[in-house]
This record gives sequence, C-alpha cells and structure tokens, in this order.
Amino acid sequence: MNAVLILDKPKSITSQNAVTEVRRILKIKKAGHSGTLDPMATGVLLVCLNEATKITSMLMDLEKEYVFKARFGVVTDSYDAEGKITRVVEKFDLNRRDIEKIIEKYIGEIMQIPPMYSAVKVNGSPLHKFARKGVEVERKPKRIFIKSITVEEFQPPFVTFRVICGKGTYVRSLCYDIGIDVGVGAHIVELVRTRIGEFKIENSINLEQLRLFCSSEHSRNSSHFLKSILTIDEALYFLPSLTIQDAFASKFLNGNFIKITSGILPAGYVKIKDKIGRILGIGLSNGIIIKPERIIREANQ
Repeated sequence: MNAVLILDKPKSITSQNAVTEVRRILKIKKAGHSGTLDPMATGVLLVCLNEATKITSMLMDLEKEYVFKARFGVVTDSYDAEGKITRVVEKFDLNRRDIEKIIEKYIGEIMQIPPMYSAVKVNGSPLHKFARKGVEVERKPKRIFIKSITVEEFQPPFVTFRVICGKGTYVRSLCYDIGIDVGVGAHIVELVRTRIGEFKIENSINLEQLRLFCSSEHSRNSSHFLKSILTIDEALYFLPSLTIQDAFASKFLNGNFIKITSGILPAGYVKIKDKIGRILGIGLSNGIIIKPERIIREANQ
C-alpha cells in the first residue's frame, strides 16, 4: 500500500501518535505525516504510507485552511486552552467591525514570532522544552504568508475565524497577536484544519472508521475509505507529468539524468511515469535535462 491517507486527526493525541495508530491498523511498515497538528487540534492530517513517505516534504508546501475559535479576555502561555492562564480581563466590549478591521493587517506576507510551545529549535533544542522549564527564549520572527482571514461567527467573548495560509504559519500565534491588537488578549479554544491543498476534511476518514473498514464489516464502508486514500500519482496532482519509454525508465530508476525534447516541460518538479502509467518518481527539470530527485518503487517494477 503506497498511498496518501486523508486522516481526520482526533483531539488530544499528537500527530505522530496518530500516524503510529494508522500504521498499526493497516499493518504497514512505514508511515509519516506532512505537517504537524497540535494535540488539541483536529482535522486534516496527511499520512503517507510506505513509498509515499518520499513525498511528504512536497505535500508540506501546500496551502492550508484552518477554522479556529478564539476566546478573548483570557491569555495562556501556550496560546491555547491547554496552557496556563497568564492574564484575564474581566470587563470589555468586542465590536465585530473593529476585529474585521484589525485582521486586515495580517493578510499578505508578514513576520510572525513562533510560540514558546512549539517545535522550533533554538541552539539545537525545541522551544517547548524551554517552555516546560519556565524559561522564556528570544525567538526570531519568521516570514509567513496569509492569503485570507475572515470572521465566521461572532459570539462574544468567542469569535470564530477562518484562515487560509502558507507553510510555517502558527495559528496559535496569529490568535495571540490578534488578541494583543484588540487590547484584551485571546487564546484558541478550538482548532480544525479543514484543508491542505485540495485534500479536504469532507474526504477524510477518522481512526474509528479506519478500524471498522479493516474489520469484517469493511464492505459497508469501502466507498468512504476509497475517497480518503489516494495513489502517489493522485496526491501529486499539482505537478506536471511526463511519460517516458522503457530505455529512459531504466536510466531514471538507476538514478541517471535523462534528456528530453526542449519545450515539452517547464522548469521545476515533474512526475515521471512509464508507458503503462505507473509513477517512477519525481524529477527536477530545467526544461531539457531531468535529474532524479525521488525514486518511487511500487510493486512489479
């Protein structure tokens, strides 16, 4: 099974624990994920199985969509509901138009400071290790991109936002910064990743459904499972593809460069397939020469 599973990660477990459970249920040797979700978060987690683990880094670069509920007037050290409360504002008024005006400043390319409770490393150690010891470490701001952010529900002191953003965005930090701008602070109480690229939560499967599919009753749930699992070729929908003849296929699988006719492909990554449509790997093209970057060895190759 060389595929990408669209998992709806449950709350209160780490992304790695979710991957471990998928591997146990499906009885496979290798699995990895492309983009961590916080333990308190739910939603789309792409789990790459066996040979698909070779494309995790490419899936990490895809656009992401989140829906998060913020509680204004309360700040925590982790910027979410699982942290220690550090500030409380008892009386305040929230105005929807004011918040909608404030969040406009976050659209586009901005600099963001990662939260202390994160895996960002400083001097070789992740920040969360310092945070658990009560040590505050200076963090360098990182450049991120936010495509859009909108208010979905307004029920003070709770406000629900939808954000579409690029790689490396910390939604907890975004919530914290909005709270600072409003003047009363805020933290996340609910966080759902609804989409990664074209992988949507409505096509996902949760762990219980996956267990059921793998049980004797799986026939009743096969259509749901098939909707949530994609071939490597399907998962790389955003890359152009090139079909090559057997002689070139052999060279490519042995890690050798292959030369193509100028003008067939633009420069960049490309899926390489054999003449019967099987994906052989990912190449890096300059428009003429293709360098093997990932060799994918599926069954019967």
